[in-house]
Amino acid sequence: MTEPSGGHDRPRRPVVVPALALVAVTVIGITALLGGLEEAPEAPPQLTSGAVLDQGRYSTRFVESRVRVEPAESTFAEDKRFLELVFDVTNLGDETTPVGLPPSEPEGAATSSFFAGSLVKIAPAFPEDAGPFVFALSKDQDETRQLHPGVTTKVIVRYELKDTERPPEKVTLDVAAFEYGAGFQDPTEKWSMISQEVGDRLVPEIRARVTMPVREGAGA
Repeated sequence: MTEPSGGHDRPRRPVVVPALALVAVTVIGITALLGGLEEAPEAPPQLTSGAVLDQGRYSTRFVESRVRVEPAESTFAEDKRFLELVFDVTNLGDETTPVGLPPSEPEGAATSSFFAGSLVKIAPAFPEDAGPFVFALSKDQDETRQLHPGVTTKVIVRYELKDTERPPEKVTLDVAAFEYGAGFQDPTEKWSMISQEVGDRLVPEIRARVTMPVREGAGA
């Protein structure tokens, strides 16, 4: 019998798949079997002046950032200028606590259990001789270094500005929070900063990033 026309059995061309694509598909498949692709950590909530943040041990209202001028004590001295960060802090714990100090380096913040220690990072950074100077104001406007339980207290973190130094337009704070319970290596229950173990050190978790525009012209 004669073969019908057009019945040639031509070999099909092989489909070329790049090796890189095969590797990518394989990696994605293996990753899916192991529990899926790892998600990037979420950015902390972005807050601004006037916002209130629950920090566990404290409830904090970020009042403002301002430039304050204190007149010279004599005619031969210069006025002093400060950049001030102002907070209304309520101690939600059962004990009086010191106000504390912001850490000189973010890596050292995890050991603090005091309010100012939760200001993990302040940007822009200020020189060491500029401060910070931290204090609270009692109801009688007297300076204090203590936060009493259940009381809302105004806390001020200030940095001295040099004569020719222009203040920044805004200040951004990375703020941590606290939890009550046993520590990583200490079974005693107490307030401690919420942190993660990264290698051989503790790194604070950032609860919020707060940006406060700097207001100029505050008097003494």
